[in-house]
Amino acid sequence: MTVTLIENFRAVFYAPFYAAFALGAYKAENVDVRLEASGGAAQTLTGLLSGAGQVSWGGPMRVMHVLDEQPQSGLVSFCEVVGRDPFYLLGREPRPGFRLRDLANRTLAVVSEVPTPWYCLQHDLRLAGVDPATVKRAPAASMAENFGRLRAGEVDVIQVFEPLAHDAVAQGFGHVWYSAASRGPASYTTFNTTRGFLEREADTALRMTRAMYRTQKWIAAHDGRALAETIAGYFPGLPLTTLAACLERYKASGIWNSNPLQSSAGVEWLRDAMLACGAIKTCFAFADLSDMSCAEQVMREDPDSI
Repeated sequence: MTVTLIENFRAVFYAPFYAAFALGAYKAENVDVRLEASGGAAQTLTGLLSGAGQVSWGGPMRVMHVLDEQPQSGLVSFCEVVGRDPFYLLGREPRPGFRLRDLANRTLAVVSEVPTPWYCLQHDLRLAGVDPATVKRAPAASMAENFGRLRAGEVDVIQVFEPLAHDAVAQGFGHVWYSAASRGPASYTTFNTTRGFLEREADTALRMTRAMYRTQKWIAAHDGRALAETIAGYFPGLPLTTLAACLERYKASGIWNSNPLQSSAGVEWLRDAMLACGAIKTCFAFADLSDMSCAEQVMREDPDSI
């Protein structure tokens, strides 16, 4: 069958998804996968449930949101690709000994385009003994607008991903205070579908998972420059040197999985973060959200890199 894979939104940290296409990983597994852009991150799973596609990629956070409100939807994650948080906190001056407590008495501009970064940072703060309500937040704005605010000295700290983090550092007005990936597993991006699709098209899901595993092996064996050259066509407005630097930083921080198996610790951390801020009411078990049967099978097979 032809599988329509819904792209959550275009982002550098989604590099492995683009690499799977660019490297011909799906073709090598004899599965016809077509990429379809979502209308927006909040609409990705809506499109999946309405039949606009059979599989999407995006955050397990969205799966939890939908299952919390629509348990009958049958949504499930089956292959993890981004297992750590790709966001950074950038301040206006160097702070090599940064601690989350240092956010007190500073104006913080958080991500407004998607909720997961702020859910996660709030949980970081709570675990560090800081009440998130005591942190002074700037009025909501886009990451690009917050980039400009930091440069203008209107805020003290911003929460952004690549390439904005790279550009702020390169231009000399931003300094990385905190890489959220350093907290450890926090399940960030998976292949998502319905349990009905996994039952009807078990072989298709298996082939997609195998293709991603082979791509993950390729990424593990290559540097950021090689990955940038491979996926540059997906980022036509981004200089190759910048893309390479961003990918190298992400690779060094360990945000990408080396295999498709989803971390139960990462899922539970994200669930607890969402429960703590009231984003969901259900304390999901790992099995409520994830089916790792395809991932486990391809790991036993141990296929060659693409």
